[in-house]
Amino acid sequence: MRALVKWIAAGCLTSLALGTAAACNRGNGEDVVGLITKTDTNPYFVTMKKGAQKEAKAESVDLQTFAGKVDGDNESQVQAIETLMSYGAKGLLLTPNDSKAIVPSIDRAHKQHMLVIALDTPTDPANAADATFATDNFAAGKLIGEWAKTKFGTKPAKIAFLDLNANQVSVDVQRDQGFMQGFGIPIGDANKIGDEHDQRISGHDVTDGNEDGGRTAMENLLQKDPSINLVYTINEPAAAGAYQALKVAGKDKAVTIVSIDGGCPGVDNVAKGVIGATSMQFPLKMAQMGIDAIAAYAKDGTRPQDTPGKNFVDTGAQLITNDPQTGVESKDATWGKQNCWG
Repeated sequence: MRALVKWIAAGCLTSLALGTAAACNRGNGEDVVGLITKTDTNPYFVTMKKGAQKEAKAESVDLQTFAGKVDGDNESQVQAIETLMSYGAKGLLLTPNDSKAIVPSIDRAHKQHMLVIALDTPTDPANAADATFATDNFAAGKLIGEWAKTKFGTKPAKIAFLDLNANQVSVDVQRDQGFMQGFGIPIGDANKIGDEHDQRISGHDVTDGNEDGGRTAMENLLQKDPSINLVYTINEPAAAGAYQALKVAGKDKAVTIVSIDGGCPGVDNVAKGVIGATSMQFPLKMAQMGIDAIAAYAKDGTRPQDTPGKNFVDTGAQLITNDPQTGVESKDATWGKQNCWG
């Protein structure tokens, strides 16, 4: 039976490629919707999948899920789009592994009148997708910058920036620059990390967004400037690594760490005092809103509209801290645990 299913799917794809059939109907009477994530192991995308599954059931659509084998695996995502085309899907949600390389596949999906929504990560160009549902990463960075600025008050700051990688992808740049604006550091090139000349900046290093990278980057920056007392991190795993390095150096009590993510381990670290404040994003909400949008499109052709003043649909960010600062709206770690992901 399994072999028969594979043969049918292969036949659909072959017919599609040859132009002899537009699609193969799955036959359950429900509109087919696809979700293609970067991987199926990252807790962020696991949460996104759960949100999509729940909403698909509520909307009575047939959700088909796919993922890259590893972060950066474009080919698996290309194959997933081809499969969805063979099913006659009404639309798909995609977190692109390669924002530029996936565009030709999106163009083919559009020829079948599919609605394509990017989740979390925009395509390149952004308008290759019909809409993007994502965190405003600049705003998320600005939140933790404002919190840190208020917390430090007149106390001199020496800031370490633990960014993502040398590629300076948009999410990395936006979070970094958002923090700077929130803290009151003049921004140089808004599309570039590291061109500022503010004396409060001790330095930048990259982490690859994981604990080992965070620890190594923090060790490097402490060697350059032992007086660091504020650490910005691209995400909460990098923050956990930075804390380990600070603890070994005997500086964990004297340094404030801020971050972005809203994963449950990160919120736990807020509760423990490891992270002073973090900006929570909402992958569950992204997926649910995306399913709703495709269901509406399948019903009457309605297309999602961008958040006013932005070129994407903003799914929100919430500051989480157990050390609230006057004038900076926040929720505590208890609320964070009730709304975190992973």
